[in-house]
Amino acid sequence: MEKARIIEKASELLLNKSKKEAIDIINTEYKFEYKKVEKRAYKDKEKFNIFMRDGFIDRYTGDKLLNPGILKVFSTYFPEEFPYHSHWKMDQTHVAYWELIPTIDHINPIARGGKDEEDNWITTSMLHNSIKSNWSLEQIGWNIKECGDLSEWDGLTNIFIDIVERDTNLLNDNYIKKWYTISKSNVSGLYDLYIENINK
Repeated sequence: MEKARIIEKASELLLNKSKKEAIDIINTEYKFEYKKVEKRAYKDKEKFNIFMRDGFIDRYTGDKLLNPGILKVFSTYFPEEFPYHSHWKMDQTHVAYWELIPTIDHINPIARGGKDEEDNWITTSMLHNSIKSNWSLEQIGWNIKECGDLSEWDGLTNIFIDIVERDTNLLNDNYIKKWYTISKSNVSGLYDLYIENINK
């Protein structure tokens, strides 16, 4: 039965003072399910591993995403053209932080009983994470795209590392330092691919 029709039927039963029958309709056709909500427990390094697993691709759209540190480099060098606010205030932060910074989403939302486990984690942008919120893919009509290929796109991770190592003053910024440290410890194999690509 169409969901709006379920509520219509229950409303008619209420009008006829048939509260019990209305409850039966709701419980049969549109039942609320109480689910245990798990706490989120992943760390930034685990997030980065998922970004790499997914090839720095938004798995809901297929769009390319960036290493989180590279945008902060831009904000450090170009504070007026590429503003950043520590609390990401929208009127004081470049929209690229929402469009291009990756984050972890739970395919099956935690609030709806999804597990906080790696097979339920997926890379998406901050923007699409906000849009999806606690809805299921079926409810919003989305589907999952293929992972990216790190040999073709690494989210500018190696360029980010290169820039920081040429200007170590950037490490005075805690956000940049955090993502540099995580990136450096995870991309030893990627750096060779990066050198190959820029020498082609």
